Amino acid sequence: MQTQVSHKEKLKVRSVWISDIHLGFRGCSADFLLDFLHKVECDYLYLVGDIVDVWEMKKRMFWPQAHNNVIRTLLGKAKHDTKVIYVPGNHDELLRDFDGAVFGNIEIQNEIVHTTAEGKKLLILHGDQFDSVVKISPLLAKIGGRLYDYLLRANRLVNYVRRKMGFSYWSLAAFLKHKVKNAVQYISNFEEAVAHEAAKQGVDGVVCGHIHRAEITRINNVDYFNCGDWVESCTALVEHPNGKMEILYWADIIEQPHAIAQAA
Repeated sequence: MQTQVSHKEKLKVRSVWISDIHLGFRGCSADFLLDFLHKVECDYLYLVGDIVDVWEMKKRMFWPQAHNNVIRTLLGKAKHDTKVIYVPGNHDELLRDFDGAVFGNIEIQNEIVHTTAEGKKLLILHGDQFDSVVKISPLLAKIGGRLYDYLLRANRLVNYVRRKMGFSYWSLAAFLKHKVKNAVQYISNFEEAVAHEAAKQGVDGVVCGHIHRAEITRINNVDYFNCGDWVESCTALVEHPNGKMEILYWADIIEQPHAIAQAA
């Protein structure tokens, strides 16, 4: 079902999950994210890791005004009617030392369980602990990260050309991730490992990020949700007031701002 939403209307949902924003990285789509945050109202906002890219900031400092504006907007939501929970990832892992602390009304939790409007229990974690590359060799992960940086630079160039030609946003990185066999196998293994952990903890489902691939599926009787990222795909996972879950592809919505998919 398609809900017609004007530029001035707010999309009201119960819960929102966003991850892998990578503030401090040139590939961060902060403008798209700000548009999303300004147009969506929610009771719960979960920041599912890699919100600030400390790894990248150690290599080179990049912090434009748009990244400041994202932080201010998140703090503003936390100050008013939204409960904001920050679940750190591997790129902002230093915050894991502050598990349970509260900064500016934003609560830090390394893992947390969310109860949906339907009464389902969802485990929320970033997911890097299930990435075999990170677990076995952090050095190898960082080498892979450097190659990924080059891919994202190519992604920015491709979209610069597309905008000049009048075409909409398109993710080269996401396209290649779906086409390369090893990447597809890695994603499948990751999803199964995360779902297994949720089953072990006795919950109904799991929400994670980390692999920059938004997904809603069911694995071995466990509901698996990945909220995607704001580098490649500009996606968010939302829970509607009736408990239904949906992925919003915000780059597509900006292209067609009057049509936002909403669960019936």
